[in-house]
Amino acid sequence: MEDRIKLGISSCLLGENVRYNGGHKLDHFLRDTLGQYVDYAPVCPEMEAGFGVPRETMRLVGDVDNPRLVKTKSRTDHTEQMFQWARKRVKELEEDDLCGFIFKKDSPSSGLMRVKVYNEKGMPQKKGVGIFAREFVNHFPLIPVEEEGRLHDPQLRENFIEQIFAFKKWRDTVSKTPGIGAIVDYHSKNKLLLMAHSPEHARSMGKLVAGAGQMDRDEFHREYEAQLIGALRLKPTTKKHINVLQHIMGYFKNQLSSDEKQELLEIFNYFKAGHVPLLVPITLLNHYIRKYDQQYLKQQTYLNPHPIELRLRTYT
Repeated sequence: MEDRIKLGISSCLLGENVRYNGGHKLDHFLRDTLGQYVDYAPVCPEMEAGFGVPRETMRLVGDVDNPRLVKTKSRTDHTEQMFQWARKRVKELEEDDLCGFIFKKDSPSSGLMRVKVYNEKGMPQKKGVGIFAREFVNHFPLIPVEEEGRLHDPQLRENFIEQIFAFKKWRDTVSKTPGIGAIVDYHSKNKLLLMAHSPEHARSMGKLVAGAGQMDRDEFHREYEAQLIGALRLKPTTKKHINVLQHIMGYFKNQLSSDEKQELLEIFNYFKAGHVPLLVPITLLNHYIRKYDQQYLKQQTYLNPHPIELRLRTYT
């Protein structure tokens, strides 16, 4: 990619002292590791909406689906103030061409899921969404989003990072190389990645691309993007990975020796049983792709979907 990926992020996760107590919640992976490949657009709803630092804590109260934002001690209601700012801010973020957003978990403004909402008796239900996070998702329904807490899970981390890299490449394809040929090329290169997330989406998107010439271009772009994100939001499973690995192996059926085929099948079974991470069979397949100069597979995003420095695909 010529340009770096642009991500929105809760400011405190980059080490900015914007929390209610003047502190931060620096996440070293996000700032120091992923930060090597992305440019962040930091957002702190409480600061930007005018609540200052330090400030009285706030929480969500009332209806889980339509809560109020209230200060914990004074009970001052700041819902409208936050809503007005959030509506204005998401429109401003349209200019940043974001390919994702990482929210701060549990925040009454930025929490993406399971945020505490207190009833009239002061009892919390962990079923809410932060006011800014809800406004963002409603305004940008196809942009990949995640909470920093969930990114500590290696599978969720990998899934989110695959989304933002694939989404960025899609955006670049549409904006920099217009025409159906570029779309066909993008889809071809991402076919195996889509199969690993959702074979059903992969088939549907293949049919969509085949009929693109009969569709309005903007309509086609919208439909393809919606299906792309719909597919990538579905987590790959071991079964789906095995299906893709065996599919790749099929390209070498006339080249591999019986010993080489046996070795691959053994590695696939080790991965299936959870004894080795996905990186092991992928590395061996990449060896055969280079050895036999398999041009189609060399271009497949599935085999190298993100920089190796991010240390993904290493869990079992």
